[in-house]
Amino acid sequence: MPSSAGVALNTIKLVHTLVWAFFAACIVAIPIAAARAEYARAALLIGLVALEVLVLVFNSWRCPLTAVAARYTEERRDNFDIYLPEWLARHNKTVFGALYVAGALFTFIRWVRA
Repeated sequence: MPSSAGVALNTIKLVHTLVWAFFAACIVAIPIAAARAEYARAALLIGLVALEVLVLVFNSWRCPLTAVAARYTEERRDNFDIYLPEWLARHNKTVFGALYVAGALFTFIRWVRA
C-alpha cells in the first residue's frame, strides 16, 4: 500500500501536470487564434499566460506547486514534481517562453495589419 506521502506527491504531480498542460495548450493556441483573426481570443490567452508568468515572477520563477511537492520527497530532479520528461521539465520555461513571446508578437503583427 502506498504511503500517504507518496499519494500526496503523486496527486501534486498530477495537478501540476494538468496545470502545465492547460498553459501549454494556451500558448500553442495563441498563434492559431491570431491566424484565424480571432484577436480577442488570442488576447485572452495571452492574458491568461501573463497571469501565470506573474505567479512565477513573484515566486522566484518557480511554480508554487514545486514547493508543495518538495515537502513530500527529497528528490530534486527537474521533473520530481511533474509528469514530464526530465529534459522538458528542465527547459520548459525556455521552450514555452519563446513560443509564448513568438505567439504574442505574431498576434500583434497580425492585429496591426488587419
